[in-house]
Amino acid sequence: MVLVVIVAGLGVVTLLVILFAPHIRKYAAGGVCQSSAVLDGKTVLITGANTGIGKETALDMAMRGARVIMACRDVEKGEEAAASIRAAYSKAQVEVRELDLADTCSIRAFAQQFLRDVNQLHILINNAGVMMCPYTKTIDGFEMHIGVNHLGHFLLTYLLIGQLKRSAPARIVVLSSLAHNFGWIRFHDLHSQGSYNSGLAYCQSKLANVLFTRELARRLKDTNVTVNSVHPGTVNSDLTRHSTLMTIFFTVFSMFLKTPREGAQTSIYCAVAEELHSISGKHFSDCAPAFVAPQGRSEETARRLWDVSCELLGIEWD
Repeated sequence: MVLVVIVAGLGVVTLLVILFAPHIRKYAAGGVCQSSAVLDGKTVLITGANTGIGKETALDMAMRGARVIMACRDVEKGEEAAASIRAAYSKAQVEVRELDLADTCSIRAFAQQFLRDVNQLHILINNAGVMMCPYTKTIDGFEMHIGVNHLGHFLLTYLLIGQLKRSAPARIVVLSSLAHNFGWIRFHDLHSQGSYNSGLAYCQSKLANVLFTRELARRLKDTNVTVNSVHPGTVNSDLTRHSTLMTIFFTVFSMFLKTPREGAQTSIYCAVAEELHSISGKHFSDCAPAFVAPQGRSEETARRLWDVSCELLGIEWD
């Protein structure tokens, strides 16, 4: 009898899902960037642009007329992505450059070559990231999540900030996540050497993205360079590749998740929307202002994290 009830219940749920599928998909898709801004003559740099949200963002920027630099760890996959963008839009100006955010030497080499070859930078989108990795360290000994998601982009932005200022008006978009709500900056064990939980390490790095955005915006006041952070939504991408459980979950509930194109909309919005030309230090989701957890609004924590980041990277950024 219990089995019959369970089967019947599952049947009802399945029927409801089928009936309401269009409405579910529409809700899951979230906000859409409505801006028709043209980017002719503009240069856009996107990290992790070979797949998922980054690739869709690169396609959109290219279709708006921008020169798009796709900074990728895997150049071969980057070239494949660039080829598919050119196939979708024959006028696309896209080029691939090697950048490994888990290696500060690679970041410095990338920035040095970029500054030699490219005269202007109008939009920097810090898109690349890792999620729920097994415990590993970057080349420089940083825990992988905080090393790639925060410190790698921190250093990249530092190296390119001069060019962004010279190219102003310019924008920086930092990919964070709703997961920042569950994160805390563990200054006593930033690299999780005492204990490690891949989920918590990811949440800490996403909180670091929000705090970096807040502090950078304060320091960029009156420069005509803005910076905002983004929660792209729960996107069905290969970001979950390190977690079998998450991969299975995302596969089963794919109808309730955003596609990479849908997930890219808020990044695009923050990069081009005319109404955001003077907005800085804010957090967005579904192309609208979004809630920031109390720990993400702490100016004291943001400044302390800034100082610690500079110390770890061996830089001075006043």
